[in-house]
Amino acid sequence: MCRKRPSPRVRGKATTWACGIIHALGLVNFLFDASQTPHIAASQIWEYFGLSSSTMQAKSKQIRDLLGMYPMDTDWSTPSMVDQNPLIWMLEVNGLIIDVRHAPREIQEAAFRQGLIPYIPET
Repeated sequence: MCRKRPSPRVRGKATTWACGIIHALGLVNFLFDASQTPHIAASQIWEYFGLSSSTMQAKSKQIRDLLGMYPMDTDWSTPSMVDQNPLIWMLEVNGLIIDVRHAPREIQEAAFRQGLIPYIPET
């Protein structure tokens, strides 16, 4: 974001940016889903920073739009979400989209060497 000209970070307070960043990353990684671990209510974030819900959500939206972030975004997933994120494991092989975790070992090794998957899954 700092490389964009004019830089959007020059507008707004540091606490607003910090709150928006945490919320944006939380949305990508399902931080607000009570069935996930860890999880937290979004209200705890804006209250911690002393902001309103609308301020936090507006800054979060701005950040997500600037960086092209979306739920399960492979570029912004936390390491703990890698195993649960199917987008990380979907690859096109011979014109078909497959879950590489179920592919032969040779395909997994090739995908890993090319940097397409984070590790070779255990069988």
